[in-house]
Amino acid sequence: MSVIHAVEQLVPSDHRPTKQRLRLAIVTETYPPEVNGVAQTIAKVVEGLSLNGHTITLVRPSQGSPSGRPLSPNIREVLVAGVPIPKYRQFKIGLPAIRKLTRLWRNERPDLVHIVTEGPLGFSALLAARYLGIPVASEFRTNFHSYCAHYGVGWLARPIVGYLRWFHNRTHRTMVPTRRLAAELASHGFENLQVVARGVDTRLFDSAKRCPALRDSWGVSVNSLVVLYVGRLADEKNLPLLLSAFERIHQARSDSKLVLVGDGPARANLARRCPQAIFAGIRKGEELARYYASGDLFLFPSLTETFGNVTPEAMASGLAVVAYDHAAAGELIQTGENGVLAEPTKPSQFCDLAEHLAKHPNEVVRLGLRARQTVLRLGWPTIIDEVEKVYAELCKPSELASSVPDNERSRGCFQGEGEEGFKTSI
Repeated sequence: MSVIHAVEQLVPSDHRPTKQRLRLAIVTETYPPEVNGVAQTIAKVVEGLSLNGHTITLVRPSQGSPSGRPLSPNIREVLVAGVPIPKYRQFKIGLPAIRKLTRLWRNERPDLVHIVTEGPLGFSALLAARYLGIPVASEFRTNFHSYCAHYGVGWLARPIVGYLRWFHNRTHRTMVPTRRLAAELASHGFENLQVVARGVDTRLFDSAKRCPALRDSWGVSVNSLVVLYVGRLADEKNLPLLLSAFERIHQARSDSKLVLVGDGPARANLARRCPQAIFAGIRKGEELARYYASGDLFLFPSLTETFGNVTPEAMASGLAVVAYDHAAAGELIQTGENGVLAEPTKPSQFCDLAEHLAKHPNEVVRLGLRARQTVLRLGWPTIIDEVEKVYAELCKPSELASSVPDNERSRGCFQGEGEEGFKTSI
């Protein structure tokens, strides 16, 4: 039976960080300098855990360039070989490294292994940690199965879900960002789920960083409506709907301008369809914050997110958001209060809501102000506290034993699974 260790509130106000200092191994297939939601948020988690005194070994593929982030004395990196991902050659996926991780953790045993991604490197970490009997936490961060239909391989969705279920059910706890996703995964047989929200840097993303000079460079006036999108320019983001919604906006407001921040394989096609749009490419840090704050209305039509970090970033920047009732938007937005939501099966409603806001600029301002107030509670220190709470629970011997499925305990899976069988797998 699926067990959801759901947090009643995303960030309980009475929680305090654990005082236990842990030796952590964090394994991820993506990390800065890559630009994507998983890379940026796990970097924030690593930095926060380091500041709280934990010792971290970060295992990731070599990207051929430094992470761009100075490492604190209690963080070290272990780099493994990787290969580029088709259509995203700037990203690399880690190659299997079971022997390397087993040797590493046998000699320098961590208190807990935290697996961020389920690729070959994450799979290697899972097998090595199980063999050595080390507690394992994982995260469900990407709806890989939802991407299949967008790339013409819909038949792969079911086996991908099967693999993800197999993978996560062999960890002691799987962190998921929303209650709705936890319920969905539980209905598919995922176990030991715990809701831990994603954070947003409300000091970086702030409406106070609105930049008149940047707006001037876009050719818009003080009162023009700037419609913003931030994210990958890829098929799974449902960007044709973005263009359809903007067409409706432009009919209502001839002074509106569409600005797309990000890059990806769909960029050329989008530019052909909407040549008057501003394609800003990838922006980071303070520059990205200025782009957010210099917009007015944020459109996010994607239905493939597990969370969608750009939604709280836009809200923190004081933008009115039009999104589907899904992922982070579904958790954080109440229509008419701090943004507007369309039903996932109604693309026409998405366009209607966008057009309505274009015609009511005062409502855009009001929703943006309330949006920022909503996400102030999602600051990273509070989210790090929640992650630490998961770690502390898993490092209790009683919790570790009770969280291993009965059929796993009977085979001794977390005590080695039989050395000969393991050697065969590596």
